[in-house]
Amino acid sequence: MFSKEVYSQRREKLHNSITDGIVLILGNHEAPMNYLHNTYHFRQDSNFLYFFGIDLPGLVGVIDVDNNKDYVFGNDYDLDDVIWMGPQPTISEQAAGVGVANSAPSTDLYGLVKRAIKAGRKVHFLPPYRADNTALLSELLGVRLRAVKHYVSEPLIKAVVALRNIKDAHEIVEIEKAVDTAYLMHTTAMRMAKAGVVEQEIVGVIEGISLSGGNPPSFPIILTINGQTLHNHYHGNTLTEGRMMVTDAGAQTNMYYASDITRTTPVGGKFSARQKSIYEIVLNANTTAIAALKAGVSNRDMHFLACKTIALGLKELGIMKGNVEDAVAAGAHAMFMPHGLGHMMGLDVHDMEDLGENYVGYDEEFVRSEQFGLAFLRLGKRLETGNVITIEPGTYFIPALIDKWRSEGLHTDFINYNEVEKFRDFGGIRIEDDLLITPDGSRLLGKPIPKTVAEVEEAAAK
Repeated sequence: MFSKEVYSQRREKLHNSITDGIVLILGNHEAPMNYLHNTYHFRQDSNFLYFFGIDLPGLVGVIDVDNNKDYVFGNDYDLDDVIWMGPQPTISEQAAGVGVANSAPSTDLYGLVKRAIKAGRKVHFLPPYRADNTALLSELLGVRLRAVKHYVSEPLIKAVVALRNIKDAHEIVEIEKAVDTAYLMHTTAMRMAKAGVVEQEIVGVIEGISLSGGNPPSFPIILTINGQTLHNHYHGNTLTEGRMMVTDAGAQTNMYYASDITRTTPVGGKFSARQKSIYEIVLNANTTAIAALKAGVSNRDMHFLACKTIALGLKELGIMKGNVEDAVAAGAHAMFMPHGLGHMMGLDVHDMEDLGENYVGYDEEFVRSEQFGLAFLRLGKRLETGNVITIEPGTYFIPALIDKWRSEGLHTDFINYNEVEKFRDFGGIRIEDDLLITPDGSRLLGKPIPKTVAEVEEAAAK
């Protein structure tokens, strides 16, 4: 937990961004795994963590804008709880630790909200993503479950995004801790990428590294020799020579700040000439985009820069053809990179995605495209000093996509389908880093993780 001044200052900034009413910040509850008392690992809501900081289930934070008061609502543990859990601090003690002077039992929240509604005051809340919090809001507001989404506060969403977009020095320290844990996860995976090893063995080891560093991974680990499937969570394959292993994995610190790193390792530790030719294209796209990052540039332009780099490299191999600028404008490159360049990162690995990607990644200047591939760019707007983003270009040969486009005669001016067929069994490559945007550039966060051909091969050989 940060100092109470950090949380007080955050709430004060939010208070100043909302003109009137009360703001509800709902914490999360325990989630049963297969029966009531056998729960999944508890994960507090990120917005509650940001403004109220208490990592306990069943809490609700309230900011009363009109009366300049903050509250924490929740129930103290009773003797039965203490028997199983040991002595626990009271809610008032927890609230005081984050600079909140007012606390009350959960039942009192209903009275506060009811009085606010009766007085005609606005009740601001963020989009709920859990059924239990949707049900709570339904009860508090006196509306049907399906109607809750219609009462979500857009001003609150925009205010929270504006605050959480910019990471302070305390947050950067935490994110770098998460990247340093990811360094251990990825270098371990590289060393284990040997023929005969089952993917699940590696997943289990690197997930344990994340847990040892603070918390479970920041998202379910993607580790596969079928890298052409972008989010592949099946881990039952046995590694074989001639394949590459894509590992997309990150850690969470004790305070839930995330990292998100992807590396691609040849099974057995040596890239073949064919693998190296594609790998160098993706690496060039990664480093070229990173070199161009700075406050004021749009991430959409960075995406196009990476895509043009990939298209040019594939053209040099004979896989693509024609004018590169025209090919990227038409979206022909998306056969090989059908996703966006990256996303915001912080307390969430896809930071604030629960608030809506368009609120986080787009604004009045930049509207999300509907073009295949470009539509999946989560972050398109201009970058600001203090943003933490990922840069994750990739190149993939997806048989189903190849067959569909070829049968439809798509982009024949830009794609040499006969050459593409030679890479049908190739799989995919992705390389991802975490960057802090600075006024005149960017800074790689955490300990640099091997990513050149020589570095990956050296790490795999250790």
